[in-house]
Amino acid sequence: MRAIEVCRTAALGGHLEKCDHCSLTRNAYNSCRNRHCPKCQNSERAKWLAGRKAELLPVEYFHVVFTVPKQIAQIALFNQETVYNILFRATAQTLLTMAGDPQHLGAHIGFFAVLHTWGQNLLHHPHLHCVVPGGGLSSDHERWIPCRPRFFLDVRVLSRLFRDLFLQALDQAFQNGQLQFFGDLESLLDPARFNAYLAPLREAEWVVYAKPPLGGPQQAIEYLGRYTHRVAISNQRLLSDQDGQVSFQWKDYRHKNNQNSKVMTVPADEFIRRFLMHTLPPGFQRIRHFGFLANCHRKIKLALCRQLLIHPIVGLLPEADDCRQLLEAITENPILRCPYCGIGTMIRVAILPSYLWPATPPPNTS
Repeated sequence: MRAIEVCRTAALGGHLEKCDHCSLTRNAYNSCRNRHCPKCQNSERAKWLAGRKAELLPVEYFHVVFTVPKQIAQIALFNQETVYNILFRATAQTLLTMAGDPQHLGAHIGFFAVLHTWGQNLLHHPHLHCVVPGGGLSSDHERWIPCRPRFFLDVRVLSRLFRDLFLQALDQAFQNGQLQFFGDLESLLDPARFNAYLAPLREAEWVVYAKPPLGGPQQAIEYLGRYTHRVAISNQRLLSDQDGQVSFQWKDYRHKNNQNSKVMTVPADEFIRRFLMHTLPPGFQRIRHFGFLANCHRKIKLALCRQLLIHPIVGLLPEADDCRQLLEAITENPILRCPYCGIGTMIRVAILPSYLWPATPPPNTS
């Protein structure tokens, strides 16, 4: 919270910029670089995309989302690291197993998954966004096996396999003493009650869905940026903070016929509480790569995929010599252009030093 509070303020220092055309002068303060800060995510997103730009393949890309029921979300809230790791493992095993089955695709696929823990109303809603190229390598690695046009895998089969794998791993975590329960869930410490709590979920249909293909690589790189570095809410959705009440835009996706933007107003402390539910454990990786995109052999496997696809990679992506140019390509907005005249370039002319955060005053014991 302190990092977000002082982000891009004089507390962190910065520099003075001056336009070389109209002489406009402005302060540009440093960012906190905290991964949960909404202000810092655009630059981090550009850096991440710069590293991923050479990994796109000339095929269709699919967006598959895995969601856990609300009963699991309640357990996850007090066991974030354990349950979120189970969510990643169960999702990866589901996709790799089903795609590798000759009755479905019969290929070794690659994909990356991004953890989101929020819904539009900022309440706790854990789910994984997976971006998957439409096809994979054959078992002998001698040919590329494409998926059917505009169809990746059967989501009903994905849902049931995901459910079974997840609950099996959750049971194992419970037996190993890795789960904690508090408040209304404290009774689940008893094995019989824990099993009874999960019993309805073993027969329910879990929510897994695949969105239409993203199209070519150019569309894919524009799409990835919206799902890689974002926590809870973007600044664009914040409308006002008045009289201790925060208003923000949201969409209710539960009602398919009414998904127009709505306005929600909550007390400021409730807004902060909802935001803080989505801060992750220290060091937890919320973006992970699997299959032929796994870090250990990504370079070799991607080269093989391109060779088998026999398609030049040059020209598929916007040219970007560094992160700054890539960010301009994504936003279509030169970030160093003068905001006043629109002609000149902002040039750094001075450094603004930071200052130490004032120490917390001792409690009044008188």
